[in-house]
Parts: sequence; structure tokens; C-alpha cells
Amino acid sequence: MNQLTVRGFDKALARRIRAVAKVRGLSLNQAAVLLLRQGAGLAPAEAPARVGDSMKALIGTWSREEEAEFLRAVRPFEEVDADFWK
Repeated sequence: MNQLTVRGFDKALARRIRAVAKVRGLSLNQAAVLLLRQGAGLAPAEAPARVGDSMKALIGTWSREEEAEFLRAVRPFEEVDADFWK
């Protein structure tokens, strides 16, 4: 098996490699090789979508600030209206 050291990739690419690794349950190395193979046309870009996979690409992509903003926005929906349930 050949080895290659890659230098100079930006933060966006590092985030994408980490996201692919997390979603697919791969190591960072495996995710990087997969993305290289896809970019070189040696592997299919993506497997066909399955029912329930539509949000999978978003898993692990929010920053802590985006997560906090979302949780603040949905907080009112977590309150139970006691009068409604009488």
C-alpha cells in the first residue's frame, strides 16, 4: 500500500473530511482516500440516496454557535401548556 503526505489543505477541507469520516464511520485516513478516489473519478461520488438519508449530510456540520442558536430557537416548543391538557 502506498503512502502520501498531503500538506496545505484548508480548514473547510479538513471539516469535510471529518464530517465524511463521522457520517460513514471511517477513520480520517479512510475518508480522505475515499474523497480522493471520488475526486479522481475512481469511485462513485455518492451511493444512491435511501429513504431517511436526506439529512445525513448535515450530521456533525453545525458549529457550537449554530447549535446554541438552534436550541434557543426551539426552546419555546419544549414548554408544556398545562391548560391545554386539562
